[in-house]
Amino acid sequence: METNLDWSNLKFSYYPTDYNVRCYYRNGQWGEIEQTSDVNIPIHMAASCLHYGQECFEGLKAFRCPDGKVRIFRMEANAERMQQSCRGIMMPPLPTEKFCEMVKRVVRLNSRFIPPYESGASLYIRPLVIGISPRVGVQPSEDYLCVMFVAPAGPYFKGGFATNNYVIMRNYDRAAPQGTGRYKVGGNYAASLCANHEAHDSGYAGEFYLDPGEKKYIDECGACNFFGIKNDTYITPMSTSILPSITNDSLRTIAKDIGMKVEVRHVPEEELATFEEAGGCGTAAVISPINRIDDPEAGLSFQISKDGKPGPWSERLYKAYRNIQYGIEPDKYGWTTVIDLD
Repeated sequence: METNLDWSNLKFSYYPTDYNVRCYYRNGQWGEIEQTSDVNIPIHMAASCLHYGQECFEGLKAFRCPDGKVRIFRMEANAERMQQSCRGIMMPPLPTEKFCEMVKRVVRLNSRFIPPYESGASLYIRPLVIGISPRVGVQPSEDYLCVMFVAPAGPYFKGGFATNNYVIMRNYDRAAPQGTGRYKVGGNYAASLCANHEAHDSGYAGEFYLDPGEKKYIDECGACNFFGIKNDTYITPMSTSILPSITNDSLRTIAKDIGMKVEVRHVPEEELATFEEAGGCGTAAVISPINRIDDPEAGLSFQISKDGKPGPWSERLYKAYRNIQYGIEPDKYGWTTVIDLD
């Protein structure tokens, strides 16, 4: 069946495809994988996911590559992170083998929606686990559902790999110091909606969060991890309220291999003035280079990019990362999985 999409102008948003796959957890075990064209989930009005936030999700991508193959990037790492999220909110972890089987199946079933290499777009994969047992008292569910769907997606930011301006929001915390910030749960994103809306209304690409304890250290860049570069060193914050980004982990590995030092530590706000380059990093954008970070309440502004363009280290990291995803450079880390569509 022919797919009539303008691949080069796709937005990063939901787009209907042919199938999604599902797996239920009942009687203490995960069942068989099912496939369906139904986009709706029949759910009890008292389900624990609706009332007590028993929900977590992941995001990963499949790429159609110049050699004609389709590759999925670091799906085992996504499986492991989703397992950590599940444990953090008392849900049964989906085994890695089951997770990977579901990813492969949903990609194969929707292979006609994988964008061509030349478009710069990819197939975004969204796994989701929810508690579905009815609950009125605060307690974990007994039954759970894992759903995976896909959507062809363009770049997260309109300008693609280009610098953006951000604003520090002191009136909001994304997550508590010992809360759920290190898990990929919906509540963390709900907590960011107001700050993100205010940032956009003020003309910024997104918001910055300081640490929720002392408001002294950089925590996260919107829904992304933050990194700064100076003196050939890749520096990224350490915090109990930060989601462990698979993209950040990958960039740190590549950084070491191309001759950079790597530091994971507290990053005080005033250190922003010393960075030669900086960016947000995550699945959707890979790297979103930063032009300027403003702190209106403190009357401060940190100009990162001197010419409004991504810096040389950021460009090298971005290119190396993308070349591995697309099979252009050898994958010596074992991050990619080639999927057979036949």
